[in-house]
Amino acid sequence: MSSASSSAGTRLVLAAALLLPPAFLSACSAVGGDGCHNTAADLKRLAKQPLLSSAPAHASAPANYRGVGVTTGCDDDSSGAPWLHADRLYAFPGKPDDVIAYYTKTAAAAGWNFERDPDPNAPSTTVEGACWTRTEQHRHLLLNLDLHAKGFSPEPKVGAGLAYSVSVGSRRGGGKETCWR
Repeated sequence: MSSASSSAGTRLVLAAALLLPPAFLSACSAVGGDGCHNTAADLKRLAKQPLLSSAPAHASAPANYRGVGVTTGCDDDSSGAPWLHADRLYAFPGKPDDVIAYYTKTAAAAGWNFERDPDPNAPSTTVEGACWTRTEQHRHLLLNLDLHAKGFSPEPKVGAGLAYSVSVGSRRGGGKETCWR
């Protein structure tokens, strides 16, 4: 979906980080290439983004992720500025339409700008998810809603309903990322 979407490998690393004690997560800025050094303050700011803690009624952490909350990471593939992100995983007993409607309204109220996928053959947002952008403190941010929270280990346990992830990310130094390639 996003030009900065996590690969399955990155998701496995993120999922492993989800199982680590919260005190260890601040060390995430030291993981990755040289570009990830000294990113703890930026990651902390991303983790405080209000939409990461905002969810539709009845949404909660998946049963096997309770108490995890927001996680952070720095992905440095050495092809440019590293991608900094803060992520949260939710279980929702309703339909994808309800999740999209909630975040569309909430993101707009918080000043985020919806970006429609320019591909005429792209599936609807209720199939894949959605993406919004905004600039804050001279940093271009992407808000991704992924309705296919796959690649996490362990696989999220949600019972009836769906698992989805919310992520706020930015290139180190701000960048001008867009939601779609």
